Amino acid sequence: MKIVCDEHIPFLKGVLEPFADVTYAPGNDIGPDLIRNADALVVRTRTRCDESLLKGSKVKFIATATIGYDHIDTAWCERNGIVWTNAPGCNSGSVQQYMGSLLSNMSRDMSFEFKEKTLGIIGAGNVGGKVARMAALLGFRILLCDPPRARREGGSGFVPIDRIIEESDIITCHVPLTIEGEDSTFHLFGERNLAAMNNSQILINTSRGEIVDTKALKQALRKGSIKTASLDVWEREPAIDPELAEMLYTGTPHIAGYSADGKSNGTMMCVQALGRFFDLPCSNWETTELPIPAQPLSFTIDAQDKSPRRILSEAILYTYDVKQDDAMLRTDISRFEKLRSSYPVRREFNAFTVNLSNDTSGRASVYLREAGFNLTE
Repeated sequence: MKIVCDEHIPFLKGVLEPFADVTYAPGNDIGPDLIRNADALVVRTRTRCDESLLKGSKVKFIATATIGYDHIDTAWCERNGIVWTNAPGCNSGSVQQYMGSLLSNMSRDMSFEFKEKTLGIIGAGNVGGKVARMAALLGFRILLCDPPRARREGGSGFVPIDRIIEESDIITCHVPLTIEGEDSTFHLFGERNLAAMNNSQILINTSRGEIVDTKALKQALRKGSIKTASLDVWEREPAIDPELAEMLYTGTPHIAGYSADGKSNGTMMCVQALGRFFDLPCSNWETTELPIPAQPLSFTIDAQDKSPRRILSEAILYTYDVKQDDAMLRTDISRFEKLRSSYPVRREFNAFTVNLSNDTSGRASVYLREAGFNLTE
């Protein structure tokens, strides 16, 4: 059998070769000629899997190593007998870490205490749920907006988007890109919802670029009708808007979910799904060893005169500082794709062990363990 894979999917090379003829290519270069005789594709968001790519091919199965699947024309695939799968939740821990770092930086730079602020989370699935738990540990008041879940489960745990906008100091989006229907998220933050915000509010988007209308956001920032915004995803990426990039608190090159742990999860889910579909002996395959980041995996925090939540924030920033990725993108926004393809090793909280001294109350240990850190005994 023949499989075509995005060459930037980590930990994949060598895994499928015992069972198939495997071709690797950059995601943007995976075209009709390359996949014509392929039985399966393993892709990321950079490969648009629709009729123009797939018509006339032998492809029976598509796996994307991403949570999102708006780059797959699922309706066309299903009409034409092509099975597809994504990797739900694979990088939720990575986005949780990214958001923890971003919120910690905001607190420091804007001189506010976490407990003073309300965080409105739009989309309470795998990612949004983890962000909510982490932010609650930091001390934020949390509001959740998730209309599909509210309809399924009842509305007691959720609020409408108008209330999110009315009551939140910071609003963060963790939704799929849906173009049509009652749950459409395309330009969810366009002129109407941005106009309803005020000049003390912050907007964050780590989901899909098209959730936020670039033109409307630039206008809101220019007029000062919102305080600031942070984007990890952009309309028309990688050709991002240079003027918008300059106006943001932080801008990063679509790497919120780019921890080594998240990448490993996405690859494992693809390989296992492919193994199940084709009855190959890789349906239980797992990555065996993840790379080590630049900083040591064990570190010490002195808890003396620090609140448990400040200790948690310090631990988060030790593992990852979003400002470094922001600085790299600002240096040259044309390097957007290169920054993604050569992204340094980032590990999630559960890879790190904290040596906590002077935690006389023991409360900081509880917060750190709840967030996923290991502690020395």
